[in-house]
Amino acid sequence: MSKFFSEFKEFAMRGNVMDMAIGVIIGGAFGKIVTSLVEDVIMPLISKATGGVSFVDLFINLGEGSYKTLAEAKKAGAAVLAYGQFVQNILDFLIIALCIFLMIKAVNKVSRKKKEEAAEEAPAEPSAEEKLLTEIRDLLAKK
Repeated sequence: MSKFFSEFKEFAMRGNVMDMAIGVIIGGAFGKIVTSLVEDVIMPLISKATGGVSFVDLFINLGEGSYKTLAEAKKAGAAVLAYGQFVQNILDFLIIALCIFLMIKAVNKVSRKKKEEAAEEAPAEPSAEEKLLTEIRDLLAKK
C-alpha cells in the first residue's frame, strides 16, 4: 500500500501535473472574468446597438402558448429553442480563444527573444574541423 502512495506522490508532484493544475485553476478564474466581460459589457452594447434586443432572451417556442421571455417559457415548462444563450456562449468562446491566442503569442515572443539573447551570449562551439586542427596544432607545439 505504501508503494502505491509513493508512486502516486511521485506522479502528483511532477512538474507537468502541477503546471496543469495551476492552469486549470487560473483558467477557471479567467473564464469568470471573460463571462462577466461578455454578459456585463459586450452584450449590453450589442443590445443597445440592436435596439434593446437581449440575446439571452431570444428563443423559439416549440410548443403551445405565447411567452414574452425565455424565463416565462421555462417556468411554464414549454419546449423552447434558446438560441440566444447559444449565441452568447459562442461569443464567450471567441473572446476566450482570442485572449488565449494573444497570451500565447506574447509568451512565445518573450521566450523567443530570451533564446536569441542566450544564443548571442554563448560563444559558438568550434566545428569538428576546428577541433581537429587545434589538436594537430597542440601536438606540433609539443614536438
